[in-house]
Amino acid sequence: MRMITVAAIAALAMTAAACSKPAEKAADATAASQDAAASAAAASTAATQATDASQAAMATGAPADAAAAGDAAKTAGSEAEKAGDAAKKAGDKAEAATDAAAKH
Repeated sequence: MRMITVAAIAALAMTAAACSKPAEKAADATAASQDAAASAAAASTAATQATDASQAAMATGAPADAAAAGDAAKTAGSEAEKAGDAAKKAGDKAEAATDAAAKH
């Protein structure tokens, strides 16, 4: 009798763990999506700053402005790469959440 009770409790615990896995994966996917959105916003801001710096460099023709525009473009490229990586991570987590939900 005791073994049956222990087995039943273990089965219930395993069932509860299986049910929570898709929810955890969905929460991970949501967090990754929010991170990707924040990265995309940072990339957009950096691109705007690079555009502004380029326009200033064209208007003045000053070497310092041209260097600043180059630096701003480099920063924008870096931010865009981070945003792309974050978007891929979010996509991977969303796929994992979908797989977990389908298995459930």
